[in-house]
Amino acid sequence: MTGTVLRSINNIYSVRNSGGEVYSCRIKGKQLSQAKGEYNPIVVGDVVDFTPGDAMEGLVTYRHERRSAFARWNDKRSLNQTICSNMDVVACVCSVESPPFRPRFIDRVIACCKGVQVMIVLNKCDILLTEEELERFTLYKKLGYQTVSVSAETGENVKAFVKLLEGKTVAFVGQSGVGKSSLVNRILGTSQKVGDLNAKYNRGNHTTNHALMLDGPGFTLIDTPGFREISVPHDDPRLVASSFPEMAEASAKCAYDGCLHVNEPGCEVIRLVEKGKINADRYESYLRILDSMEDRLPVWGRKCSKGQ
Repeated sequence: MTGTVLRSINNIYSVRNSGGEVYSCRIKGKQLSQAKGEYNPIVVGDVVDFTPGDAMEGLVTYRHERRSAFARWNDKRSLNQTICSNMDVVACVCSVESPPFRPRFIDRVIACCKGVQVMIVLNKCDILLTEEELERFTLYKKLGYQTVSVSAETGENVKAFVKLLEGKTVAFVGQSGVGKSSLVNRILGTSQKVGDLNAKYNRGNHTTNHALMLDGPGFTLIDTPGFREISVPHDDPRLVASSFPEMAEASAKCAYDGCLHVNEPGCEVIRLVEKGKINADRYESYLRILDSMEDRLPVWGRKCSKGQ
């Protein structure tokens, strides 16, 4: 039998089959052959094969290939950790303040996405951005990302936002405290726990502690835990530039194949940054992502990563 994972808690997976029946499943054996070396073998959104048993329980035997994923680096285990999979859109929910607008966090979310469209959702739009923040938010639209401003508190523009999601599976991702759970409650009419702000650090506290797939009005929603910080998965650092479309386009004109746009001679990206054609803060955001990946490499691998 084949089904979709709706929830994953402590290696117990809620799996819904094509008939709408939900089974409580575990993995058959110690691990899946498709998931060796991964932090978590099965996540919300995965399509799996399972053998049903008694009392609506079952054993997962196979995980189908993921067509898209949102993943981060897990510092405790030093492994890439997939949070959810097989969605059509990742909606990166940010806020104007409390916590403040953080474009570099958004840049990292984008770099954590694989094979999926990214939408930037600005919550608390009843509060105005500064001129500099508005320029940075507007830049995402110029770069080709869909952007929308909403207010979970007042309901402003929420119906228009929901219209954009029709017929899709969308994962809500965001920093703790941006109002993601409040937005989910507003859309679905649910009562998911909403956290208070941590006054000392002006950032949110975790309220959602695991990913969960929910049926929305004409679309499927995956709610994910809030993140205080997020690290990009450790893969080839040369792939990071693909999450920065303005750099990916310029890369073709760099003097060297595989240019990382750090300090290489003849780098077109660096030239465009110096000319003001590429946003300097976006470029700094890119460099910080590379540095964070570099810090995780063993010493013997660091020279290779920067092409030295």
